[in-house]
Amino acid sequence: MAESLEALFHGFAVAMTFKNVGFMLIGILLGVLIGVLPGLGGANGVAILLPLTFSMEPTSAIIMLSCIYWGALFGGAITSVLFNIPGEPWSVATTFDGYPMARDGRAGEALTAAFTSSFFGALVAVLVITFLAPLVAKFALRFGPPEFFAVYFLTFCSFVGMSKEPPAKTVASMMLGFALAAVGLDTVTGQPRMIFGVYEMIRGFDFLIAVIGLFGIGEILLTMEEGLSFKGVSAKINARVVWQTWKELPKYWATSLRGALVGCWMGITPGGATPASFMSYGLAKRFSKDGPQFGTGKIEGVVAPETAAHAAGTSALLPMLTLGIPGSPTAAVLLGGLLIWGLQPGPLLFVEHKDFVWGLIASIYLGNIVGLIIVLTTVPWWAAILRIPFSIIGPVIIVICAIGAFTVHNAMLDVAMMLFFGVIGYAFKKLNYPLAPLVLALVLGDMAESAFRQSMIVSKGSIAIFWSNGLVGGIMGLALILLLWPLIAGAKNKLIPKRT
Repeated sequence: MAESLEALFHGFAVAMTFKNVGFMLIGILLGVLIGVLPGLGGANGVAILLPLTFSMEPTSAIIMLSCIYWGALFGGAITSVLFNIPGEPWSVATTFDGYPMARDGRAGEALTAAFTSSFFGALVAVLVITFLAPLVAKFALRFGPPEFFAVYFLTFCSFVGMSKEPPAKTVASMMLGFALAAVGLDTVTGQPRMIFGVYEMIRGFDFLIAVIGLFGIGEILLTMEEGLSFKGVSAKINARVVWQTWKELPKYWATSLRGALVGCWMGITPGGATPASFMSYGLAKRFSKDGPQFGTGKIEGVVAPETAAHAAGTSALLPMLTLGIPGSPTAAVLLGGLLIWGLQPGPLLFVEHKDFVWGLIASIYLGNIVGLIIVLTTVPWWAAILRIPFSIIGPVIIVICAIGAFTVHNAMLDVAMMLFFGVIGYAFKKLNYPLAPLVLALVLGDMAESAFRQSMIVSKGSIAIFWSNGLVGGIMGLALILLLWPLIAGAKNKLIPKRT
């Protein structure tokens, strides 16, 4: 613990330089804007703006991009409470009680509760990262190719078994991601594969181009079809409202703590912020004495989902930094950024790039404090932005996406590929196919393939290597359980009928 605290203080020294604080403020402001606009989102914003950070130092770049994410988490609550439009998927549960509170003239109270709960959830999550990440990283130093493949396999299986989407759709999305990741040069032999005579495809489908199209363009096409028009209530937050709300929030300490724990668990495992917010809301409704009145404007119904969502969004960085496995779509985008900057996420990151890791962790503490202050003082400005016609906002976002895609390789082909992936993203959303497994497979496909083939070379083609010791065997066994969990749960329900 003493070692972690010493490293954290060093991280604060890195994060609190004038330059990094400036990038932190820019990231928070951009993030809140992205969270407020329903056509975007945390993963979308990070993906679109990632090319703009290529000329920056990795530490400054990751601080700004992560602060965009924290800002988006805060911003999503503004539209949920004031306009009944979730700015982010995980803000849906916030609308259940937040919007009724706003209609009753308690918008300031609802927003203060949402922002404060988000801050508390992130604080618990970053404490978990601070003290748990070094332990996980030290443990992961024992990993070789079989262990790393087992961890990748565990991640893929957990997405299949634990996702709220039908397993068949999750597998189909993941298989498409694997196929796209295989295009280009073979990672082991260096031979081109699946380029079908198109020389430009020898570099494969660039991860960044794909996520800009899938998230940014796909969301814009869907939003254009829905024809969003923003009509909501106005809100002002003053010191009196904040102080009165803060005095009331300690009553719900159990709900906040439960939401933070649920969020941390769902962030570290690939559950994500959206199911975490719904799970926390459901638990709060079940255990609260006011449970039957949830949905009519109860402050506890705002505290629960916001705490869990922010805790999940923050704790998703733990497996990404220590094992190279993203716990959320945004973490997957950040993982791609690390690889572009030449940084290999995993246990050695804590040994070879201490300034980077601990500067990032310190920036999470600072970014959430700064974000809380900014959103509490600037809510009317963000609400006013929503009254700008989407016919103006939409084209601006598309132009930003195109510029971001073009700057990756300075090639117009990338802009065309971005539009192609945008159509795929739109089709996936219309057909209710999850995008996160596709992004996960696109990011981890090459690494999982390399780990598998290295293991096969070492074992001379025997898959028994994945059960050669307790560590790798235990991980593979857990992965298979998660993969088969829908079948296990279905069989259990048939054998043990529910009581009536």
